[in-house]
Parts: sequence; C-alpha cells; structure tokens
Amino acid sequence: MALTYSAGSLVKARGREWVVLPESKPDLLVLRPLGGSDDDVAAVFPVFETVEEARFAPPEPTDLGDQRAAGLLRTALRVGFRSGAGPFRSLAGIAVEPRAYQLVPLLMALRQKTVRMLISDDVGIGKTVESGLIASELLAQGEATGLAVLCSPALAEQWQQELRSKFGIDAELVLSSTVTRLERGLDLGQSLFDRYPHVIVSTDFIKSTRHRDDFVRHCPDLVIVDEAHTCVAADDTRTGTQNQLRYELLRRVAEDPDRHLLLVTATPHSGKESAFRNLLGLVKPELAAVDLESEAGRKLLAQHFVARKRADVRRYLTRADGLADDSLAERTAFPSDRYFKDETYKLSPEYRALLDDAIAYASERVEEADGRGRREARIAWWSAIALLRSLVSSPRAASQTLRTRSAAAVAASAEEADKLGAPLNSDAADSDSMEGMDVAPGAETADDDTRSRLAELADRAAELEGPARDLKLKALIKHLKSLLADGYHPIVFCRYIPTAKYLAEQLANDPESKKRGPLGAKTVVKAVTGELSPQQRIDNIEALAAEAGEGAAARRVLIATDCLSEGVNLQHHFDAVIHYDLAWNPTRHDQREGRVDRYGQKRDEVRVITLYGDDNGIDGKVLEVLIKKHRQIKKDLGISVSVPDELSTGVTDAIVEWLLMRGREDDGALFGADAFKVSTAKVDSDWNSAAERETASRSRFAQRSIHPEEVAREVAAVREALGGTGEVETFVRESLGALGAVLRDAGETTSDFTAQVGGTPAGLRDALATAVGAEVIERDRPIPFRNDPAVARGEVALVRTDPVVGALASHVLNSALDTEADGARPARRCGVVTTDAVSTRTTLLLVRYRFHLTLPSRSGEKQLVAEDARLLAFEGSPKNAVWLSQERAAALLGATGSENTDPHFGERMMKRVLDQLPETTGHLESYGDELAAELDASHRRVRQASGEIVRGLSVTAQKPADVLGAYLYLPANPAAASGASA
Repeated sequence: MALTYSAGSLVKARGREWVVLPESKPDLLVLRPLGGSDDDVAAVFPVFETVEEARFAPPEPTDLGDQRAAGLLRTALRVGFRSGAGPFRSLAGIAVEPRAYQLVPLLMALRQKTVRMLISDDVGIGKTVESGLIASELLAQGEATGLAVLCSPALAEQWQQELRSKFGIDAELVLSSTVTRLERGLDLGQSLFDRYPHVIVSTDFIKSTRHRDDFVRHCPDLVIVDEAHTCVAADDTRTGTQNQLRYELLRRVAEDPDRHLLLVTATPHSGKESAFRNLLGLVKPELAAVDLESEAGRKLLAQHFVARKRADVRRYLTRADGLADDSLAERTAFPSDRYFKDETYKLSPEYRALLDDAIAYASERVEEADGRGRREARIAWWSAIALLRSLVSSPRAASQTLRTRSAAAVAASAEEADKLGAPLNSDAADSDSMEGMDVAPGAETADDDTRSRLAELADRAAELEGPARDLKLKALIKHLKSLLADGYHPIVFCRYIPTAKYLAEQLANDPESKKRGPLGAKTVVKAVTGELSPQQRIDNIEALAAEAGEGAAARRVLIATDCLSEGVNLQHHFDAVIHYDLAWNPTRHDQREGRVDRYGQKRDEVRVITLYGDDNGIDGKVLEVLIKKHRQIKKDLGISVSVPDELSTGVTDAIVEWLLMRGREDDGALFGADAFKVSTAKVDSDWNSAAERETASRSRFAQRSIHPEEVAREVAAVREALGGTGEVETFVRESLGALGAVLRDAGETTSDFTAQVGGTPAGLRDALATAVGAEVIERDRPIPFRNDPAVARGEVALVRTDPVVGALASHVLNSALDTEADGARPARRCGVVTTDAVSTRTTLLLVRYRFHLTLPSRSGEKQLVAEDARLLAFEGSPKNAVWLSQERAAALLGATGSENTDPHFGERMMKRVLDQLPETTGHLESYGDELAAELDASHRRVRQASGEIVRGLSVTAQKPADVLGAYLYLPANPAAASGASA
C-alpha cells in the first residue's frame, strides 16, 4: 500500500530530496527538488519508483566555515526561494524589485474578486512594471491561466522583452507579420489563442472583423490594454473610425464579467469627457454614468482607478508617515528636475526668400481652391500645411515634400480629405501610434504648370543644405557641442524622416571619405526613424551605445522621429532632449521627454532644449500659445494638463491661416481674418478650465484607499523574508571574492563594481554564461554590477531575482550542502567564531520553514507550498536556552572574529551543540506556528476589502523545520570562554 504524503513534506526519490506539492495524489506524487524552482518539478509514480520519507540531514561538526559562512548561506538560501509564503506569491520569482509605490496597484487588485483597473500613472513612473506585477501575481495564484497584452505593433517586442526578462512570462507575438507562421502550426479547428496561453497582440491587427470574433471567443482570462486612451470612441471625425473599431473590440472583451482587465495609459482624459466615460465604462459599466461629484461615485472609482503624478511618487514613503522606522524611506529612481531652455535661430536670407515664395504659392492655391468647392479647399489646405511644416523642419524635408503628391489629393470628399490629411499634418495626443506618421507629407496637388513651380522651389530648398545657409542646423550644432561638453547624451527629435536623415548626414563622421563631423571624431551619431521595424530601432540604439561606449569619455547623439516618442525606454543611454521641430501638441513634447526622464534615469537633472525659429512665422506662435502655456500650467499645478486636440488644431489652423493671409485685405478669407485671436483666446479659456478640472479631479480621485503605512508594512515583510538590496550586494561581493573573481569598484558610486570571473569554478562560469552570454565569460570581460533594479542591457542588478545573482546563489548553496564538492566553498553549514560581540556562549541557527497555504479563489480553494528562512539565536546550552530577539539574532551576522579559534576546539564545541540540538525542537516548532499566524494575518490584510476573498484562508507550518546551519559564537574573554565550555 502506497504511503500518503502531505503537501510540504520531504521525500527521497531518484537519489535526491524533494518537497511534495499539493497537486499530488496517492498514486502520483508531484515533486519539486529541495531548494529547486518550479521549472524542476517532476511527477513520480510510487508504484514504479522507490519513494521514501526523508529527513533533512543535520550539519556536520567537521564542516566549519569562517565568520561569513552563516550570512552567505542564509542569503543563498533566500535568493533561491521562488514560492514566497507572503501575500505576494509572485515576488519571489520575478526579476525586478518593485518600489513601494509600484505595489499600490497590486494591493488594489488583490482586493477585487475580478480585477478591473485603470492604471494612469504619469509617464516614466513604471506602469509596465505595475501591470506586470498584477499579471504575474494572478498567474502565480492561479487566478488567471492566460494573458493577452493589446498594444501597438511598435511596442509589441518591448512588451515581450519586459514580460520575459522581468516576470518570467513567455508571450508569443501575434502581429500581421507573424500570424501566418503561427497559424501553420495549429491543429484543425484550433484557435491561435488556445494554442498560445500568453500572447502580445497588435490592437490594430486584431480589431478587424476578420480576427476580432476569434479573439473574443478564445480570449485569455487576463487582458492588459496599453495606451488604452486610443481605444475609446472619440467625437473627432478625423480619428473616430479607428478608435471606434478598437472600442468595439474592448467592449466585447469587457463584457465577460469574470475576465480580469487592466487598462494602462498616462493620458486617460484628453479633454473629451465622453471618451473618458467610455474608458471608465470598460472597467466597470456603472462608472460610465456614475456621479463622480458624489462621495459614493468617488469611492466607487477609487477602487478601480490609480493616477499619480511624479510629485506624488517623489513624496511616497520619503518619510515614514507616522511609522517609527524612517529606514523604510526609499529613493525614487528618476530625475528630480528637468532643465528647460528655449533657444532661437533666424533664417538665412536665402532661406527667408524661399519661405516667402512658398507662402505666396500656398496662399494662392488655398484662395483658388476655395472658389472650387469644399473638397478642393480642404485638399489645398492640407497641402499648404504640409509645405509650411516641412519648410520649417529642414531643407531636405521641404525638398521631398515639394516633390511628393499630397495624400489628401486622392480624396473623393472634403471629409475624406480630412481623414487622409490630418494624421500626417497634426500631432493629435490620442493617436494610437507614430507608425508611418514621420514620412514627408507631400504638397503636390495640381497640373503641370504648378508642378514645375513646385520643382523650382524644391531645387532651391536642396541648395540650402548645410550649416552655412541652414542656420537652424548651425544652432543645433552649437547646442549639441555644449551638451556633449557637459557629459550629456542627447536625443534630437524631428518631425520627418528626411530631416532625421539629413541631420545624421550633416553631424556624423564618415569613415569612408574620412570626413569628420562637426561634433568631433569620437562622437557617434545615428538616426532612428519609422522606416525601421520596432526591433531594428532597438538594435540600432543598442549598437549606438555599444559603439560610443560608457563612462565620461562616451559621446553619443541619437537623431529620432516621433516613432520613438511613445513607449520606448531610452533612459539608460540618454539624458537630454532637443526638440528640433516643435510639435503642434504639447503632449507630444511630454512624450518625447518621457523617454529619458523616467524610472531608471541615472542623472538627477535631465536637460531639455527647445529650438524654434524667431522669424519663420510659425514656431514663435506655437511656442507662445501652446508650449509655454503647457509648461506654465505644469509649473503652477505640478501636473501636466493635456490641451484638448480640437483646441490645439484650432490654434495651429489659425496660425497657418494668419501666415497665408497676412497682408491681405480680404476679411472673407477661408477662415476669417480674426481666427488667430479668437482661437488663442478660446484655447486660453478652455485650457484654464481643463486645468481647474484636473486639479479638482486630482484632489477628488487621489488614491487614498491604500495608505503609505500599509505598503510600508508589506514591503518590510517582503524584504524580511526575501532580503533587500544591501544584503544581496554584500553576498555577491563576498561570494565572488571567495570564489576567485576579481572585483573593481566602478568609481561612480560606492555600490557599483565590476567582476571578472575567469578564475572562478567551471560550474559557476557555465551558469553565468547562460545569464550574461558565453562570449562575456569566454573572453573574461568585466561584468558590471549596479545597486539599482533599473539596469541597462548587459548590466547586473544587485537584486535577488537577477539571473546572475540567482546563478551565484545556487552555486553557493549547492556547494555548502555538498561537503564533497570540489573547489572553494564560501558558505558552510557550521562555524565557530570567537568574538567581542557576545559576552556568553551564543548559538545562531539558520532554519528553513515550509508552509502549507490554503488560499481562496474564484474557482475554489487552492493548495500551495511556500518556504521561508529565519535566524534564531539562544544563549547558553540548547537544553537551557535563553532565546534572543530576531533583531539580536540578525545582528550576529555582522559579528567579526577578534581572534582565531583552534579548529580542534571548535569542532568539539560544535559537536556538543549539534548533539543537544533536538532540545530546541519545541521552540522551533512553536516559532513556526507564530510565523504561520503572521502570514495568515498578512494575507487577510491584503485582501481585507472583501469577506468572500478571505473565507477559507489558512496557513499551516509543516513540521519538522529544517536546520540548515548552526553557528557558535564564543566570547573573546578567556574566563567567559572557559565557563562556557564547562
């Protein structure tokens, strides 16, 4: 008859020890290796294989280590945990150490039976991490079985990388470019979304009627929608059709009341109340119509909506908020300030003449078209805007626009002309993607006579290339030199692809012709535009960083179009932004700056330079009416308030009209002579009103359901169980040093260092090769370690979940448990230290506890097994132990030896302690019961909003506990030592 093993018990099979998992049955045991991860789980049939009860072997008194042994073994053990016992089941197995403020959405989510949330934190705070935390926790708890992320195709590969590298979630890309390959591997009648449990899907690909129905039918039970503001119905006729299709898709996805749904956007409210209400209605239908001015309405919204600005996060946990321990305060890893500077330039005489002639041409075309009907008028209008914007951008953009046919020219109606012309000529804040929006827009619409006139203007534009006649380029060179001299790495944002290519050609060094660029021979310049695929953009940026190198001598400049203004993380390689072309919506400037001014930026100050033309008739007014107004509101309120798109469009239309009709006496022109004054007055009034509403909204809907002290308590509990950054840094430094690595401080901070591991054991090098790359190990390149979870590619974060830290911990733990292992063994299971830190004989025990958790869920109770490691210490003999507090026990890890301990004496003392260790079993078990009660209370606190969510919850300690290590501390006073040994 087969033995029945309870979940959490130890068994021995296949020559090693395993933990029994709750999924086991009498005839089939599901086992995880002791100290192993979920990836190593195996199933064993007791009928066919020998399975016997196991007891964890006690330490050997001959296996003595030095004073570091206990700390290294403890950290190695805790780093190996992948199934935390606390309420955040997933935190033990993710490769990111979240900041306290990033846990707030997770706490909110765990208080909902079905998670429905709108996460609207500011640009750069870490919305991807926050939504990833929720997703990984729901998957770890079994509350969700599959995940779909809906995003633009430009961000799909970045989402895939973030989920894989930070959260261990492998998701398949479902894009127009991949779907054919994926469908070839399907069984007959099988859906793509049944075959692949985790997917990242292009929103625009899946919204079509051809694919939408299949997705809705087989949609995973957890959906994250990135840039969710682009997926709600809008009243703007220029973009409403696309938004309506996306909204219809999400409306059907949200109809399933059991589906978890996370909507993510930094701009939930773009000034259109109906669109905002539709967004809220996806989260919870009643929010679409609830009175948000009422207390009940605000309370309902607060359960599902989190929207914090940078100022909120900077203050979050920077003080203990009434807690006794200010050590819980933590530094936010983004800059404290942005330094703004507006720099002007004037047109050269030749450029001035070209612009005047182009304005005259455009004015004539608009006036003529106005008499031929509304369709022709709108086509001419978009052609004029395209011509003027490209002329202000660069000679290259102007030349290409003058030779390219306008997209609106093929329109059959005025409405169609607007749909075709607006995307290429405006900077709408709710545009879903910059894909294809950075091409030269085209201005040609007419017959051969007009075409020859445009060709003549294009030829003149081409002759103006270079800093001698293009004074805008000359000004850019001056400002780039200044930034580079101050050690900054700037990104130059342009509106059009031809401008970006032109700047790269003018600024970069040409090795073939041996032409030296104006920024110096060591400056690396590259352009990234929408012509490249999203992955090619990332690859080019990484290549630029690698070529330029790191450190004070590195000089790199990135030229980019707005294809990089959304979603791409550039803070690791760049720290300054130059707006070479003004966007016609201030929100686009926020998006550009947010690529570098975000979580993980190393600089305390990010510099922003806005370059504008003093005499081109457009830039000055856009800067004055839109950009500066936007900055002033942000300065006054501490928050960014988007200008409604219709207001921004009205102003820019009025500016163009003023420029075209300037000097004319005809007040009956296309839009009226006073349009500029009327539009600027309206934008000023409406924008102020929007700012007042935003201020009131921020006060009304501030996230107050989760208090800082709640988060602080849970963060402290997590770090107590899993270890914090300081412990990990000490472990990595000491372990690598003991194993033969060569460590060098990086010099920038006391916590950054590099390690060459060529002299470490072969087994460790093999494990590290998987984490950092075989080439790094084979060539013994220095591996950079940083005391910051937000690291760039190729760097190692000093956090427990980094793959390199995990590989090192696994090696240290396995070598400690294997007394016959070859090579250095930094951690040992025993140690005897003579020290001034104690006045009487003191024993420190490293104890591993296993817990059996019963967690309620929507599908019934779930049985889980988790682990924890604790330090317990007592004075005197085990039989008459006087137990010390947790703080005093942990302090023993820092005790240093005051004199050498005779090995034979130490071995005898250690054997005496180990022989009497069974006397401590009662205390160890009662302490395990206390831990189980604390964990039970923690789970209940996190889920406190609903009695249904905590019904049936229980945590039980598995007995006996495992004593992994025993360490004896003897007083340095000979008399005391003599008495202790008596």
